[in-house]
Amino acid sequence: MASFSQGLHRAGHCLRNALLFVVTEGSQMNRPPWTHEFGSFEGRVWLNCAHQGPLPRVAADAARTAIAEKESPHSIPDEAFWEVPLRLKETIGTLIHAPANEVILGNSTSYGLNLLAQGLPWNAGDEILVVDGDFPATVVTWLPLRERGVTVRFLEPQGAVPTAEELEAALTPATRVFCSSWVFSFSGHAIDVDSVAEICRAHHVLFVLNGSQAIGTRSIDVQRSRPDVLVSCGSKWLCGPYATGFCWMLPEVLESLTFEPTYWLTQISKEALSNDAGYELRGIRDASTYDVFGTANFLNFMPLTASIRMLLDAGIDEVAGHNDRLVDRLVTGLDDGRFELVSPAAGRQRSTLVLVSPRDRSKTRSIYQALGENGVDAALRGERIRFSPHLYNSSDDIDRALEVLASA
Repeated sequence: MASFSQGLHRAGHCLRNALLFVVTEGSQMNRPPWTHEFGSFEGRVWLNCAHQGPLPRVAADAARTAIAEKESPHSIPDEAFWEVPLRLKETIGTLIHAPANEVILGNSTSYGLNLLAQGLPWNAGDEILVVDGDFPATVVTWLPLRERGVTVRFLEPQGAVPTAEELEAALTPATRVFCSSWVFSFSGHAIDVDSVAEICRAHHVLFVLNGSQAIGTRSIDVQRSRPDVLVSCGSKWLCGPYATGFCWMLPEVLESLTFEPTYWLTQISKEALSNDAGYELRGIRDASTYDVFGTANFLNFMPLTASIRMLLDAGIDEVAGHNDRLVDRLVTGLDDGRFELVSPAAGRQRSTLVLVSPRDRSKTRSIYQALGENGVDAALRGERIRFSPHLYNSSDDIDRALEVLASA
């Protein structure tokens, strides 16, 4: 059996040459170079990454390594309890262009949002602004604060998502936080992160960004775009296991939190694992202070690290270009007479989520069922069918979905 260290290195490497992807104009993308990094999907077409991203082979290998090591725990050194979370922090930091020591490891998108809801110094009369139509995780975390006199107010945009101008008009002197998804699950529309961040800075409002439907298929540099807080899960576009996620926040935001979790493993040094080390806190409050308890989560964090490294090796911008071409193919191939495109056809608000509605709404469920019966997995969201392709999909997958839509 491979050693723990060897397992980590094997899980974290991808063949860069196999991942290089250059598509000339007019190419059909029939066999994207990332296909071999994933399983066969049992012959089905998975167009539901917005719900669950599949584990790539390198991540599955990492999970198997973690299981094998847990079966023979003598091969897990004490250093692994620090090494595993550190590797993940470094990888996420590279992904979002942030220092590793500013990354907080969580188990969901909601984890980071709850750190803010429970930790920011709230006063009666403070206001949190959220968007009507946003995903529940972005909203419900704040609602218990109403019991402390904090107002949770809904911004109702004219379109699917608010513009920077609408946001600025909605702000009041009481607004402390604006919390929004980057890409909206129910419409596929994306906000303009840079312009929203600029408005929030100008009005001294904390901008909390839920990146779960974008991180992994869109690049972000938090030093440039400058949200105050970025939260995300790891199980969608990052193609990691369920119950993973992270939070990044500006150091001054972290310093403003009014509570400090006391998980023993983050309060001692790895050299102090002895019975004479004492019980003193290390006296330092940083991002690791707020990591989810149990950071040596080998079974989840090792495969998540491997998945993100695969994406980084592929190049997030290259993945985004590939996904954009898939969305182009799907959008242009729709029969306008039979289907209404709910998500944007083009422009800055378009994302990798494509939502369509049959013009005959009574057929929505039967068309969705026909997709599944013909091996195409999408999502049903009310009267809308949502497609969300990612790097493992090809133009053939899109054509297969279009053929089912045409014949359903």
